[in-house]
Amino acid sequence: AAVFADDDNTGFIDHREFGGSVFSQIESAFEYIMLNNKTKSVFSGIDRIDKTDYPEEAIREALLNAVVHRDYGFSGSIIVNINSKCIDIISIGGLVPGLAEEDIMNGISQPRNRNLAEMFHRLKYIESYGTGIRKILSLYSDSSVKPTITVTPNSFRISLPNRNSGKVVKAAFPKQYQAVIDYLNEHDSMTEDELQELLNIKRTRAYNLYKKMEAEGYIKVSGRGTGKIITLK
Repeated sequence: AAVFADDDNTGFIDHREFGGSVFSQIESAFEYIMLNNKTKSVFSGIDRIDKTDYPEEAIREALLNAVVHRDYGFSGSIIVNINSKCIDIISIGGLVPGLAEEDIMNGISQPRNRNLAEMFHRLKYIESYGTGIRKILSLYSDSSVKPTITVTPNSFRISLPNRNSGKVVKAAFPKQYQAVIDYLNEHDSMTEDELQELLNIKRTRAYNLYKKMEAEGYIKVSGRGTGKIITLK
C-alpha cells in the first residue's frame, strides 16, 4: 500500500508492505488505510456532523473482494494506491471467463477461489457471494461521487472516490452560507464583488459574512483590499 502526494500517483509520501496470514494482511492493510481516512466536519446549528473521506465498510469490502477473487497463479501483490482524490485497489486477474462487468454490477458471482471464498464466508468476513460490489455502491448512494470499476484481461481495479475531496459536505447551513459554498464548489474561487453580487448584499455585510465563514472553517480568504480571493478551505 502506498500514499501519494499527487493525484497521478508519482510522488510517494509513505509505503508499506504486509506479510503474514491472509487475514493478518487484510487487517493490517485495512488499519493502514484507515490511518489515511480523514474526517471532515461541518456544523448544523450547534451540532457537528462528521463524515469520513471513505466509508469504512466500502474499504473493507474492496479489500476482501481483491483477496478472494485475485488470480493466485501470478506472484504479484495486490496494489493499494491512496491519494487525495481516491483509493485504488488493484488485484491481479480479470473476470472469470464467461462473466462481463455488467454481471458483476448485477450481483452475479463466480468465485475464482471457491475454497477461499467459502472460508471467508464461514468466518463471517463476507456475508454472501456477489454482494460486495453492490454493498460498496450502496454506501455511496447519498454521495455525488461514485465508485468505478476498471477491468482488463489481467487486472481488476475498484476506485473509491473521496467523498470530501474539493467539496464541503452539505448540511443545514444558513441559506447564504449554502449559496457561497455551492458557488465555490462550481467555480473554485470568488472575489468580494462577486460575493456581493451573488447575495445582493452591501460590502459591509459581505465582509462580515466571509469573515464569519472563515472563522468557522468553511472558507479561506487570501489577499488584501479589492484583491481578496475567497476559496473553500
